[in-house]
Amino acid sequence: MYRYHDAFKLMVQRHTHISIVTHINPDPDTIGTALGLAHILKRYGKSVEVVNASKDLPYRVDFLQGYHAIKSQMHYGNALIIACDCGDVQQCGFDVAGRELVNIDHHFVNKNFGTLNIVNPDAVSASQTLFELFEGSEDFVIDKIAATAFYAALLSDTKNFTTNNVTSATFAWVQKLLDYGVDHAHVSQNLNRRNSLASVRLMALALNSLRLHLDATVATMVITQASCEAAGTSLLDTHPISYLSDTLATTLIGVTIIEHNNLYKVSLRSKFAYHNVALIAAAFGGGGHKSAAGFRVDSQSVAVEQLIEDIITKLKKVLQGEEA
Repeated sequence: MYRYHDAFKLMVQRHTHISIVTHINPDPDTIGTALGLAHILKRYGKSVEVVNASKDLPYRVDFLQGYHAIKSQMHYGNALIIACDCGDVQQCGFDVAGRELVNIDHHFVNKNFGTLNIVNPDAVSASQTLFELFEGSEDFVIDKIAATAFYAALLSDTKNFTTNNVTSATFAWVQKLLDYGVDHAHVSQNLNRRNSLASVRLMALALNSLRLHLDATVATMVITQASCEAAGTSLLDTHPISYLSDTLATTLIGVTIIEHNNLYKVSLRSKFAYHNVALIAAAFGGGGHKSAAGFRVDSQSVAVEQLIEDIITKLKKVLQGEEA
């Protein structure tokens, strides 16, 4: 990724103001990557804002420096746009047409929508793509604050190093981050041990909807908007729940369907990368990674039972080694 360093530097030098955009329905990877980048660019002498178009931000990363300064609207005109962890331009949540834009990501289905595209599908998080861009740079200097943000992004996107794309190279990178003084325990506690009471109540409601399919190799859960309202939760409280459906001993693929604002938000999780759920998501107009992907469907256009049936039909082909 360092080969893009000089091109990135030239784009940054042409602007005094920079707007860093994070994807809609943000997770710790997009937020952590953006906050680490913002800190580095401010030290480089730039005026920087981090923006997100969604109503809620993931509170588990509110300990990161700059979190409470994240804006809901872009205030800079004619600024350089840097998109972090956005698979396509729609994920940015803002109209960035015609703007000079740097696209920093790690999704293999990334649409390369930037003026400069810095995309590494082998990276376990967007923050790794950025770290490799800056490693050894005399201009964009990583310190403990930035490294902590990058580490939070990494830890979250790998589900605490349990995803299939984690390799020895990942842990070599972890060592470099920890050498900056990152407090692993502090980051881990914030990410993993801060469930709200409302989210735990929602978890119980979600588990009550659990159903098994295809000889118990696929599990589905449905979280209705009524359940969210009854538990007093926001959409962000559903994020940890999406990982529950593939934790059963027999389950190879988990499907979580969340009803929100006339949409079904579908999360797909697979235990093994050779069960490529990104192909399923793509068939429904979505995307993601081989082991974690998703898509959205208008809840007024299809009943949830029919949606589950359609998903299971495609998953059956994937489990049999066929095209979705």
